[in-house]
Amino acid sequence: MNAFFYYFYNFMRSIFGHIWNVLTAIKDAIIGIFDIRYYMELFNTYRGDLSPLGWVAATIVHILLLLLLSLFVFLIYKGLKVVFRFKVPVAEYEKMKDEVVTLKREIMKANYEKDKILAMKISELGMEVNPDLLDTPNEIMERGLAQEEPGSEGEQAVLQEEEAAEVIETKEKRFPRLSAVDLYYSDPGYEAPVYNNAISLEEVCINFRNYAASKLGLYYELEVMKQVFASFGAAKMLILQGISGTGKTSLPYAFGQFIGNPSVICSVQPSWRDRTELFGYYNDFTKKYTETDFLKTLYEAHYYEDPRIVILDEMNIARVEYYFAEMLSILELPREEERFVTVVSNTAANDPALMKEGKIWIPNNIWYVGTINNDDSTFAVADKVYDRAIPIDLDDRAEFFEAPDTEPQRLSYKHLERLYEDAKKKYPISEENLILLDKLDKYLIEHFRLTFGNRIMRQLKEFVPCYVACGGTEIDGIDFMFSKKILRKFESLGLGFIRDELDGLAVYLDRQFGSGNMKISKAYLARLKRMSAG
Repeated sequence: MNAFFYYFYNFMRSIFGHIWNVLTAIKDAIIGIFDIRYYMELFNTYRGDLSPLGWVAATIVHILLLLLLSLFVFLIYKGLKVVFRFKVPVAEYEKMKDEVVTLKREIMKANYEKDKILAMKISELGMEVNPDLLDTPNEIMERGLAQEEPGSEGEQAVLQEEEAAEVIETKEKRFPRLSAVDLYYSDPGYEAPVYNNAISLEEVCINFRNYAASKLGLYYELEVMKQVFASFGAAKMLILQGISGTGKTSLPYAFGQFIGNPSVICSVQPSWRDRTELFGYYNDFTKKYTETDFLKTLYEAHYYEDPRIVILDEMNIARVEYYFAEMLSILELPREEERFVTVVSNTAANDPALMKEGKIWIPNNIWYVGTINNDDSTFAVADKVYDRAIPIDLDDRAEFFEAPDTEPQRLSYKHLERLYEDAKKKYPISEENLILLDKLDKYLIEHFRLTFGNRIMRQLKEFVPCYVACGGTEIDGIDFMFSKKILRKFESLGLGFIRDELDGLAVYLDRQFGSGNMKISKAYLARLKRMSAG
């Protein structure tokens, strides 16, 4: 056993001896590095033999070495700071954690007091409040803590309760405005209007233009009328964009007056963040739904055949994809019978007659027209919005013209639909132009890495026949859609890099479609080139 202790002693002495030697060497090296006296003696040994150029070189070398040494010390300092700076905040973190818990308790108590005050005010208005809804602060706290842990028993119990509460009992109607719509149209004295089912799409364009000018003092180019009504046959959403004062809001408003079914104006606010701004929300205390004009318009449109316009005025003053995203998705569904929107998650016996399981169907006789001002106070409209809509530019005020006195005309949505369907059958895009469009698509892919895509081709094939039925020509309809749906995307490509390619595309359009055609597209390309030069 003694032999082992001697071995272990000598082994450990050797290990620690080497470690001590390393530490001593490091210490000697550090002392040697900062031995200024030695450096000065070394320099004095050679200073007498240095030439002027040698003095310059020596000065530069000493400056560089000093900088390198300073950098080395700085890096060591920063490294030590990173290593040790996290040791202090641990206690601070625990203290902040306790403060957050305390603040949560105070907020829950404040919410409880607020609920009691709100309940008292509701009682003063003669409404009943279910006392079971007024949880105590402890119950509120327990529910909040349970919701903080995903998958906890408290959360699962709440979810099960929500799933089970499919049918509720209410003494008053949850949707008073929608229920009033049911009463109005179910009244035996209600008479459906008489529609003009003999009018053509071209006559609609001409008569509406004359009505707006003669009755409302609003003047629009006939070409704009063709674009608007052809767009109604290809998409459920239009975007009217341009400078202020060109009649973007007035146009859809005037159409509502023309057909005797006033358009609904929803003035978008900068604070709009989600769908509740359009569809409203359910109030747990009043037991009523806060109904918006937008929701009432959707519901009421089930009862009549008139077309209806919903105007989203200054729609890009908030982000469109925030508050209108659900509608964009619903309107894209290929089967119209599947276009339902959920209003509430449960049902009640006295809910509106046409609301099924808390959902209402999005009727087909409504079009959505958004107006856009492109300035510093607005947001850029996302491509997903532009792709689903048809944009129309109103950049100039139309000139005054003498219009014959024209009376409003009640139009049927079903008649308009028949006109659009007949136009698509009667004026399909010619095979020759389809071949040219296919070649143009390949040209865009090769030179700009852009393509028409299925959605744009579908819209183009539906817009052009409707545009022809409105009095336009096939090539002008193609020109309009190409400029608004494809060339608009060029602005996001980096115009400085594709400037030379723009000239090539203009030449290609002249060669394929004729020098006298595609005027809107070539004018747009010229504007893009001016933008790239700036």
